[in-house]
Amino acid sequence: MSNIYESAEATLGFISSPCLTKVELRVACRGISDRDALSKPDPCVVLKMQSHGQWFEVDRTEVIRSSSGPVFSKIFLVDYYFEEVQRLRFELHDISSGNNGLRDADFLGSMECTLGQIVSQRKLTKALLKQGNTTGKSSITVTAEELSGNDDYVELSFSARKLDDKDFFSKSDPFLEIFRINNDGTESLVHRTETVMNNLSPVWKSFKVSLNTLCSGDQERALKCTVWDWDSNGKHDFIGEFQTTFKEMRAEQEGKQIQWECINPKYQVKKKNYRNSGMVILNHCKIIKMYSFLDYIMGGCQIQFTVAIDFTASNGDPRNSCSLHYIHPYQPNEYLKALVAVGEICQDYDSDKMFPAFGFGALIPPDFKVSHDFAVNFDEDNPECAGIQGVVEAYQNCLPKIQLYGPTNIAPIIQKVASSASEEMHTKEAMEYFILLILTDGVITDMADTREAIVHASHLPMSVIIVGVGNADFTDMQILDGDDGILRSPKGEPVLRDIVQFVPFKDFKHASPAALAKSVLAEVPNQVVDYYNAKGIKPKCVSDYETTRTFSP
Repeated sequence: MSNIYESAEATLGFISSPCLTKVELRVACRGISDRDALSKPDPCVVLKMQSHGQWFEVDRTEVIRSSSGPVFSKIFLVDYYFEEVQRLRFELHDISSGNNGLRDADFLGSMECTLGQIVSQRKLTKALLKQGNTTGKSSITVTAEELSGNDDYVELSFSARKLDDKDFFSKSDPFLEIFRINNDGTESLVHRTETVMNNLSPVWKSFKVSLNTLCSGDQERALKCTVWDWDSNGKHDFIGEFQTTFKEMRAEQEGKQIQWECINPKYQVKKKNYRNSGMVILNHCKIIKMYSFLDYIMGGCQIQFTVAIDFTASNGDPRNSCSLHYIHPYQPNEYLKALVAVGEICQDYDSDKMFPAFGFGALIPPDFKVSHDFAVNFDEDNPECAGIQGVVEAYQNCLPKIQLYGPTNIAPIIQKVASSASEEMHTKEAMEYFILLILTDGVITDMADTREAIVHASHLPMSVIIVGVGNADFTDMQILDGDDGILRSPKGEPVLRDIVQFVPFKDFKHASPAALAKSVLAEVPNQVVDYYNAKGIKPKCVSDYETTRTFSP
C-alpha cells in the first residue's frame, strides 16, 4: 500500500503551492446568430479548466434572455499561477427558456486559451469555434483584472420612484446596471439587477459585491448607474443615468438618505421644463468583512471527515478478482484509491485523526438484515477509526463478514452526518465543518429522499463528495451536483447553497491520486467560507496571519 500513500502525500503539494494572485475575468460576446427570424438566443457562458487532460467546469455566467451581443454581469474569479500553464475553455450555450441546465441547451461555440494569454493582453478577443472547429461571425471577449488585497464585500439595496413610463399599454419594466469607471475611461459592468415588471417605483433585491469589483478599493472612483426599461426583444429602452462614488454611498451608514436624480441627457436638452426621469434611492449599504478558509482553519475550525462505502451486490463478489471490492495483495482497488487520496488531505485538518466509517447496502451480522448506515468496524457506539489507515483496515476486515446486497440508498448516511452537523450549527461558532465522502458503484435508488436530505444539509456546516466507482453510467448522478442548474427537493425547495461534488473515478483512472483529490476537494474551501460568512460567523480567534487569498487544495 505504500505506493498509494506516497502518491496521496503528493496531493499535499496543492496546499503549499503558492497562488501568485487572484484574477477576475469578465466575459462578453458579439455576433451570435439568431435562432430564427422571430427569436434571439438566450446565451450563457460556461468556464472550464483543464487538469491532467480533462476539462472540468469552474463556473458559469447567468443566462441573458434574447441577446445576440450579451455583456455578462457574472465575474469569474480564478487563481493565477505564473509557473503553470492554465488552459481555459469558454463554451457558449443557448439555454432554452425555463431551463437553466445544459442538457437541452444548444452549443453555439467555444474558445480555448491560457490564463496567461488573457492576463498578458488584459483583453482577449477571439472567434468562437463551432462543432468541427469552424468559425462563424460570433466572437468572445475576456477581460482580466488582478485583485488587490481587500477581500471585503458590500451589500447594497436600491429602489426607485416615479420612473418614466416607456411602455404604451403597461408601465415600464425597470432594471438597474452599475458600472465602474476605469483609469483609462472604459467602463466595467459591476452588477445588473433583476427586472421588476410593470412598476414605476421598483424595489430591487439586495446584492453583494466585493469592494475590489465595485471600485478597485478606491472609494472615490466614479460609478455610473443606468436604469433601463426591459423589452423581450433585447432592445431595452434607456430611462436615465447618474454618477456616484462608494464614498457617497457609505454616508447611508451614518443615517443619511442617499438618493439621485435619474437623468436622460437627451430630454435635458430638448425639454424646457425637464427635471428628471425619476429618483433612485439607496436603501441599504453594509460593509461585510470576508474571512478566508485559512482564517477559519487557523482560528481552530476542524474538518470532521466521514466516509461511507457502497456494499451492494452490483460490486461483485469480493473474492472474485473482477469485483470492485477485490483486495489485491499489491494493487489497491478503486475504493481504496479514492478513500486514501481524499482522506489524506482531509486528515491534516482534524486534530484527533479519528474518522467515522460507515457502509450501506449490505446484510450485516448477527441477524444479516440489510443496513444503509452500519459502522464498518461493527462498533455502533464508536464508529471512528484511527487515521485513514484505520479506515482502510476496518474496510478490509469488514468484507469477509458481510453479504453484499442492496439497494443503493444514501439518504440515511447523509441524514446521519447531517444530525451531527445540526448540533454544531446550534453552537453558532466556527469549530467543526463536516465532509461526507460517499463511494458508490452505481446510480442511487432513493433519489427523492437523497434530494430531500441534501436540501436539508445545505443549511448546515456540511459538504458531500460522491465518487462514482466502476464503469456504470453515472449520468443521472449529475443532478445532485448543483453545477448544472439548481437542485431541488421533491417538494420544490431549492438548496440554500451548492454542497455536493460528484466525480466519476473512471475519469481519473490514468491520473494520479493527486488529480482526483484536487478535483473533489476544489470546491470545499469556498463552501466552508460561504457557509460561515453567510451566517455571519467569524473565525473563533482570527490569526495575526492575515491571508488575502482563498485557499485551494
